[in-house]
Amino acid sequence: MTGGRRYTPSVTDRSGTPGRFITLEGPEGGGKTTQARRLADLLEAHDFEAVLTREPGGTVIGERIRELLLDDGLASQLGARTDALLFNAARTQLVDEVIAPSLGRGAVVVATRFADSTLAYQGFGSGLPLADLRVLERFTLGALRPDLTIVLDLPVEAGLARKTQGEMTRFEIGFDLAFHERVRKGFLSLAAAEPGRFAVVDALGEPDGVAEEIAKVVARLPGLEALASTPRTNGEPSTLAGRIHR
Repeated sequence: MTGGRRYTPSVTDRSGTPGRFITLEGPEGGGKTTQARRLADLLEAHDFEAVLTREPGGTVIGERIRELLLDDGLASQLGARTDALLFNAARTQLVDEVIAPSLGRGAVVVATRFADSTLAYQGFGSGLPLADLRVLERFTLGALRPDLTIVLDLPVEAGLARKTQGEMTRFEIGFDLAFHERVRKGFLSLAAAEPGRFAVVDALGEPDGVAEEIAKVVARLPGLEALASTPRTNGEPSTLAGRIHR
């Protein structure tokens, strides 16, 4: 965790830096957290500095906002506009404290969820105008965009079935199947509209196979070609567990 330190670089200062920013997106139950850890481990094995974080969260303030956003007791009280504003507030802290400084020193940042989730959930899922959400996104991020966004895609019912009772949040409990179908279609629509940044990976398979597909996709990024040359570790505990920003 970043503790009390406050980083001040603007996200627009990132231009020309050697860092890489990779986000994992997709509907519920796709294995984003597991695959992000495995990707970070692989990067570390190839001597890259890997910074692993998540949304919402990743900072002291972001984690407090996360508690509010995912509280299933508030399922009927938080509206879509409030969700969008809170997610972007947490994202602002994450960018300023973690992502921008990490990219500035040349690290590879791996994030489970980012701005595309707001478009998919509050836009496609809840019906807020995408144009309004993109204005909010530009205000929050400036020029910052992921270098690569991997959508871990799977049928909605299969993904939700993977969730244990302890993993359920208000987004599983308080939203119906039709909402999650719209979210999934939203992610696929975003990917189709921006193929240069997105890659869609089938998340229905075994974790090892999914991890290998992710490694192949990431290895297409300039400077990260080495990731294609070594098989991924098969489910061993992450060596990064003590350094995850949350």
